Amino acid sequence: MTRYDIAIIGTGPAGLEAAITAKVRNKNILLLGGKLLSDKVNKAHTIQNYLGLPEVSGEEMQKAFQRHLEQMQIKITEDKVNAVYAMGKYFAIQGHQAMYEADTVILACGMSTAKPFPGELENLGRGVSYCATCDGALYRGRRTVVIGYSRDEEKEADFLSELADEVIYIPMYQEFSPWNNKVKVLQNVTPVGMEKENDHLVLKLQEQSIPTDGIFILRDQVAPSQLVPGLQIENNQVIVDRGCRTNIAGLFACGDITGAPYQYIKAAGEGNVAALSAVNYLADQK
Repeated sequence: MTRYDIAIIGTGPAGLEAAITAKVRNKNILLLGGKLLSDKVNKAHTIQNYLGLPEVSGEEMQKAFQRHLEQMQIKITEDKVNAVYAMGKYFAIQGHQAMYEADTVILACGMSTAKPFPGELENLGRGVSYCATCDGALYRGRRTVVIGYSRDEEKEADFLSELADEVIYIPMYQEFSPWNNKVKVLQNVTPVGMEKENDHLVLKLQEQSIPTDGIFILRDQVAPSQLVPGLQIENNQVIVDRGCRTNIAGLFACGDITGAPYQYIKAAGEGNVAALSAVNYLADQK
């Protein structure tokens, strides 16, 4: 397995700037995220305070970011990260598609606004999972429920339907249309919590309860408190110093995940700082 110098999680302004700065400093980088970059940036109407790009639309800014990546020959590895584990001298990164290793990690995955369901955190790893492709094999021949927050999650429900005896899919987004006859879809229902009952999980809906063996909650982002064990968090934001260093050696954070102000220019600046701190950390280790 390739061990990268720096793994960067997130393809918004903070993550992209971190990747560019690290590449300029001749580091072997892994940039994890979506190839469409930031949906938040793309949908912005007009951005007025980004240096050198006055009155720029989000779409135009997104294209400028993509051109910069292409010129720097920086590739994006499309994957969603479930967890980052500090292994001593390196980090293990669990994605939906694969495992990765890096000497340092920069968290630039934005602010997670989703609140966990009652019973979600208590049963995480005990029937509740954030990745069907990672844990699906544990539910071969069993009954499962998938709560999906975007159309991207339908692929994981597809995968799970090849293993599990039954897959119930609950879409939490609009413009949904059934796509797989092996997947039972429950539309217009609202999950309100989950709990253990006699060695089984029960998903509580406003209208009914569903007994199941496993519940997969597939959001765009994992809360920082669940992403990295031992990471210091305050008000759902990662605590960093002026060098974007977290309480875990070799782990850095930048952008919206570190708190206000939620500005693109601030995120990019922190991405630059985080990358330089990671470069200096690597030099100190040698």
